[in-house]
Amino acid sequence: MKQTKYWTVKEIDREGQQAINQAANLLKQQEVIAFPTETVYGLGADATSSQAVSNIFAAKGRPSDNPLIVHLASSEQIGQYVTTITPIAKKLIDAFMPGPLTIILASNGKIAANVTAGLDTIGIRIPDHPIARALLKEANLPIAAPSANTSGKPSPTSAVHVYNDLNGKIAGIIDGGPTGVGLESTVVDCTTEVPVVLRPGGVTQEQLEEVTGTLVLDHSIKKEDQPKAPGMKYNHYEPEVPLYLVDGDAAFIQSQIDRFEIEGKKVGVMVSEELVAHVTASNMKIIGSQADLTTVAVHLYDTLRAFNKTDVDIILAEVYPKIGLGEAIMNRLEKAASQLILQ
Repeated sequence: MKQTKYWTVKEIDREGQQAINQAANLLKQQEVIAFPTETVYGLGADATSSQAVSNIFAAKGRPSDNPLIVHLASSEQIGQYVTTITPIAKKLIDAFMPGPLTIILASNGKIAANVTAGLDTIGIRIPDHPIARALLKEANLPIAAPSANTSGKPSPTSAVHVYNDLNGKIAGIIDGGPTGVGLESTVVDCTTEVPVVLRPGGVTQEQLEEVTGTLVLDHSIKKEDQPKAPGMKYNHYEPEVPLYLVDGDAAFIQSQIDRFEIEGKKVGVMVSEELVAHVTASNMKIIGSQADLTTVAVHLYDTLRAFNKTDVDIILAEVYPKIGLGEAIMNRLEKAASQLILQ
């Protein structure tokens, strides 16, 4: 069992920079470090070292055919790791980087094969978080970094989440406070004539189309397929008890709460501010507002994890319109859910 170092970095002052320097030195020694980004906490290792990257898979318990995203300090570095930057990729870089966007381009082979899961493409993003950027700059390495959680479980939006999942399994955790967006980056395949959204995330389809024009939202991945991006193939984001999505009005949601309680189940309900006054259950947690889905995105994973500390047998959650950020929210909820209950 590793001795996991824990640094609290509130700002990039002298003390904060010392912590970042220590973490960067560990990355150079092929160790694995968790750090905050503007989306979720990432679990980073040197993307040019197959051994360092294998340590990520070991810590997370992640399938090795699931590719990882490479994080860079600046967009100027992208050309070092791809064969070409396509015109559409250049538009997206200029519009959304740094930020919660990952672009897929053809790899030039300088990144370790287990980062790309043997594919000839690579996912790259530039995080928009001061601690992440400072760490990447100090390490001066491309850093492969999936979410810093046990594979399949809700992604971490705080250092406490990381500690609960990975203490003793990684070299260090940088605590930079809660993340901002709360959902992983949007992944766009820029190797096709028409760009394809492989994973919805912090940049919405509507925002992308303002830059790219028409694009495709991919829903086609099958179990036997090789995923081109994280979050496409395997179950993700699951709480410790079954999660059911309930698509209906308040009366219908209440009927489902009552049904499960009659069966003797302790029901947890994940509700919006608009719904909370119209349903009753023994354990309800407000996730955010239907009128402002950014609040739902920010609190989604933390709320799912919060139910793990209760004695509920089942979680019910309302659904959200698949418009704007709602597309990414429902993508995560559907991957976490055991069942969809329709009115």
